[in-house]
Amino acid sequence: MAATATTFSNLSLSPKLPTFLLPNTPSTKPRTLKLKITFCLSLKQSNDQTLTTQNAAVDNLRVVFGAGGTGGHIYPAVAIADELKNTKPTTQILFLGSPNSMESTAIPSAGYDFDTVPTTKLHRPLLSPKNIFLPYNLIRSIIHSYSKLRDFEPHIVFGTGGYVSFAIGLAAKLKGAKLVIQEQNAVPGIANWVLSILADAVFVAFDSTIDCFPRGKTKCVVCGNPVRLSLKKQVSKAVARGRFFPSSCEIGELEKAKVLLVLGGSLGANAINIAVLNLYYQMLLENENLFIIWQTGVEAHNEMESLVKNHPHLLLTPFMHSMDTAYAAADLVVSRAGAMTCYEILATGKPSILIPSPNVAEGHQFKNASLMADLAGASVITEDELDSTTLGSAIEEILGDESKMAELSERALKTANSSASVEIAQHILSLVNLSTSKEK
Repeated sequence: MAATATTFSNLSLSPKLPTFLLPNTPSTKPRTLKLKITFCLSLKQSNDQTLTTQNAAVDNLRVVFGAGGTGGHIYPAVAIADELKNTKPTTQILFLGSPNSMESTAIPSAGYDFDTVPTTKLHRPLLSPKNIFLPYNLIRSIIHSYSKLRDFEPHIVFGTGGYVSFAIGLAAKLKGAKLVIQEQNAVPGIANWVLSILADAVFVAFDSTIDCFPRGKTKCVVCGNPVRLSLKKQVSKAVARGRFFPSSCEIGELEKAKVLLVLGGSLGANAINIAVLNLYYQMLLENENLFIIWQTGVEAHNEMESLVKNHPHLLLTPFMHSMDTAYAAADLVVSRAGAMTCYEILATGKPSILIPSPNVAEGHQFKNASLMADLAGASVITEDELDSTTLGSAIEEILGDESKMAELSERALKTANSSASVEIAQHILSLVNLSTSKEK
């Protein structure tokens, strides 16, 4: 096992990985998600002496994270940062992001230092007049990022996506720092696709994503998506349901109930909200054992609240602050197909109906949903197909079949890797420690 750890550490120094990481070798045939994750898990079996040596190689590890824009980029970075701090408490971590952004509040709330750099946004199409100042803004962002890196002197820079991470990644290579990136989606965006050429390692969630990168077979490591720490806590279904519907606990309604969780996104998904609005009350009338937890999104909540009828089995909320409790309570999830939401559904073993947003760049959500259908049997409804009839039929088909729900739950759990953050943290330590040893 010590030999395995030593061999893996060569990842950062050569454009070609050792044979045990390459496709078409006995150690990785067939190329499936399961075998890739099995490889990652095997790294955790290193003996205590090896781990002690790795942890001691860099006394004061310094890591910069470039993450921003959405929770799908921010939360994986925080999960990895948490694991690094857990493994090496002396690790110094700095997050760089955009001012007046989601990350500017989320990162300090998570307990990490945060600094800002100007953001460079790529508008579509590429020849849009809005991109006329793109070269200037990108150079300005790279200069600011370089200055922050020079002051902090990180051993490694970690990008999880978003416009801000692109300039930070380029600055990292100009600075001579190690660069790794993590792609949450089934297919990469433009920023991560370009950065992958410069990166020392690329962490991906799914085996099929490897072929989407220009040097995927020599740089990609499949470890899954890091999920927020709270989702790893064991909250019982009974306790979770009691928190959402406390008045129903006394008469034992929740023991035989079916709970539908509808996630309209943090800001709201109008198509989903309208479809649910047109079917929720009839479903509740026809099924006395059905309960609905409905996240409308902040911007849509007031309108939805004014239109829905009060019902003891319906909980309407603008935003879900305790997603771990919501997933634990649910039997079925109706949601958009953002990368992290999809992986959280897998990690919690929930059957799902996914309605991908057509407005996301590169068709990420449709590709995420398609992969979820292949791997975990998720039902996919496009917005063109979505109405109360198609959604209602899909919900009834799953909730009405206990054996199907059990099968879908099992497939989801088998697909997910709940130890992704642990494995990525170990890879980072191996990469930094080997680089430090070579410099000495």
